[in-house]
This record gives sequence, C-alpha cells and structure tokens, in this order.
Amino acid sequence: MNNKELIDFALSLVSANSEQQVINILSSKELWDNDSAWRLYGDKENNYSTIGAQQSRPEAALVEKLINSVDSVLTSECLNNSINPESSEAPKTIRKAVSQFFDIHNGMLYNITPTERTKLANRIGLVATGNTAKKGYACYSIFDDGEGQTPNKMPKTFLSIGEKNKLKIPFVQGKFNMGSTGVLRFCGKRNLQLILTKRNPSLPVDENDSSNDKWGFTIVKRIYPDGNYKSSRYVYLVNPINQESNSNQVFQFTSESLPILPGKYPIAHENPMLFGSYIKLYEYQMEGLRTNLTLDPYNRLSLLMPSLALPIRLYERREGYQANSAETTLNGLSVRLEEDKRNNLESEEWPSSHDISVLGEKMKMKVYAFKKDFSTNKKPTQKYVKDEGIIFTINGQTHGFINKRFFHRRAIGLGNLSDSCLVLKYGYRLKIDLRCF
Repeated sequence: MNNKELIDFALSLVSANSEQQVINILSSKELWDNDSAWRLYGDKENNYSTIGAQQSRPEAALVEKLINSVDSVLTSECLNNSINPESSEAPKTIRKAVSQFFDIHNGMLYNITPTERTKLANRIGLVATGNTAKKGYACYSIFDDGEGQTPNKMPKTFLSIGEKNKLKIPFVQGKFNMGSTGVLRFCGKRNLQLILTKRNPSLPVDENDSSNDKWGFTIVKRIYPDGNYKSSRYVYLVNPINQESNSNQVFQFTSESLPILPGKYPIAHENPMLFGSYIKLYEYQMEGLRTNLTLDPYNRLSLLMPSLALPIRLYERREGYQANSAETTLNGLSVRLEEDKRNNLESEEWPSSHDISVLGEKMKMKVYAFKKDFSTNKKPTQKYVKDEGIIFTINGQTHGFINKRFFHRRAIGLGNLSDSCLVLKYGYRLKIDLRCF
C-alpha cells in the first residue's frame, strides 16, 4: 500500500463502529487470516496469563486508559520544559507536576475556574460512538495530545508487557506497564482495539529512529485456543513484509494531521489531530453504564477518579441523544463536591479534614456531611455515590471502597447518618510498599 492507501486504511478503522466492520476491512486487505500479519503482544506466547488477569470491571479498566493519557500529557509537559522525567529535577508527585506545569494552585482542579478546566480538557478526550444501549454496545475512543510514540517504538511502549517505561517517573500513576490491557476482555467477542499514534514533534527524538515523523497504527485481537495452544493469546497487526511476524513492524505513514477528533454533535470525526495517541475500543461491554456518556458513565468515572490530575472532555456522539447533553467536562468527584458544598453540605465547616496514621504512615482524610433536601425523596449522597461510604484514593484514582453499611456497626454508631456522609481517604503520602497491602 502506498501512503495515501495507508491513510485511508487507518481512517477506515477509526470510523468503524463494530467488530464485524473491522474484520471486513482487514479481510478485504487479506490481513485477518494472515499469520505473518499478527505479532504476539509483548512478544510473549503466554501473554493471556497476564492480560486476562487484569481489571474485573469494564469501567475500572477504562479508567486505566484515561490515566495513561493523563500521564502522557504530564510527561510531555515535563519534556517540553527540558526536564528529564526520571531526573531529580522532575516533580516528585502528580500534584506538584500539575502545579508546576499548569500553574494550578496545589495541583487541584477546583482551584481554577470551570472555563479554564474546559479549555484544559481539550487535551484529553473520551468519545462514545456506534450503538446506543437499545441496539448493542458502544465504541469508546480515548485521545490525547501528550507524548505520542513513533511506530518503531510501539512494540516497547503501547504493545509491551512488563517493560520499565514509567517505573522511574515519580509523577505518573501507571507504573506497572501492562499497556492498559485490562480493557481487552471487554472489547466485544474478539477483543479488538485500535491504537493510532504519532510522536509529539516538539519533544526530543531518537536520531536512529527512522519513523520519528510518522503515524503508526495497529489492531489488537484475541486468538482463542487452537492447534497446539491450550489458552488464548493476544496479537497485534503488523505489516507482513517478512514471513516471521515477530520481525515485522506496525503499519506507518506520513501525514501532517488526521481529521479524527470530534466535531459538533453528532459528528464523531472532523477536527484535525496533529500528534498524540488515539485508541478505540470496539463494542465495549460496559454493563450497567450504557446510557448517554454524560450521565451515568460520567458519574461513575467521577467516583473512580475523585481527584483527577487533569480534566477530561466527554463527547457523546451516538445519534439519538439530545445535542444539549452531548458534551461535558470530567473533573472528578472532588471538584463536584467542592463546587456544590454551599448548597449540599450541612454548613461551611464541612468538609472536615483530618490526619490519621496507618502502620506509622500518615493518611489525609476528608469527611463530607450532607444536608437533607426535603423537596425530594433522594438520599443526600445519591447525587455522588451509590453504596460507597468510604473511598480510598492514591494519586487521584480510587483503589477501594467500604460500603456505607460500615457506619451501622455498633462500634461506629453512625447508622442514622449513613446516607448523609461520605469519607475520602488519600494515600498519596504512603510509601510504595505500604500501598500493596
């Protein structure tokens, strides 16, 4: 394929909104059943043992993708400031990185205006396309204008397992380098995922990398047990130049920009993307959260990322929804609580902040006490959570809950307040080894 044909190939995969459409596109190019066109994910035959053991909930797996985009934007800003992300000059925490690179007081989003948050949110987006809840499963695309990667570097970054790419960067969340593979099990029957990326041209380059100015793209798929294989395995699409797929690279092409970012509702692909990363999850099985992206999914994502480092713009682009509810900015639960506290909390004294000690390490805790709205039968906390009473977070991401039934315990004695209070515990001060417990 020539350069124009490769661009059209990539754009057709971006526009596809079902597994079958992707399969048809790849089959028409004699790639779907071509063994030489599929390379093992992470170059490991037993990769299913790692990938298949990731997140058990689709929304939690989706959060990992969004967090990776946040990490990418923060790392890009660090490099743009001529700071080696692994050096002693780099910020030591996510909050310090946000404060230093975006001039946000204490690195907390509630310290900037809604207009400023919306503008900043244009750097990271989540787009819903394809089926509405009544017709099937939607596709979800995540994009950012962060680092991006060169095509030749993709096997060691996006498509790797166990590499140490971010292990020494103190201000990022995703350090275990599983490639956010937790989403794959929820991507339809064949677990299809598109990855499209281009390196930010303003960042330092590897002079030995011939693909510095090119876009790279691939499709990840699951192959079920066959032949001598007793378990599934994950593979990704490569250009079948050589018979042995592990020596082949992802497809790549040259283009200044691609018209793949969302336009006005219901247009899903219109505005230009210059660089960064674009990932599409086909027919994503987000059970219980298949409504308009700006409604139930927004509330759930706010809960799972209560103290988001950077805002994320949500775009509902499935036809059949009202245009006035087609976009919103995801800022995290903490921003919602702070902005609503005058109307929803018992008094100006709330939330109350406390420091507690766990195994000799300090944790910060915030307690929110909500007042009853007598004009409705809804529980005071219903706007923000379901059954969660205590939320444990590290670096802005929720890592666990305790059900509100906890407050009914005799030793606690707050049963009457279980629907009127919420506790957030922040573990960012904990040492790395204690976070594992």
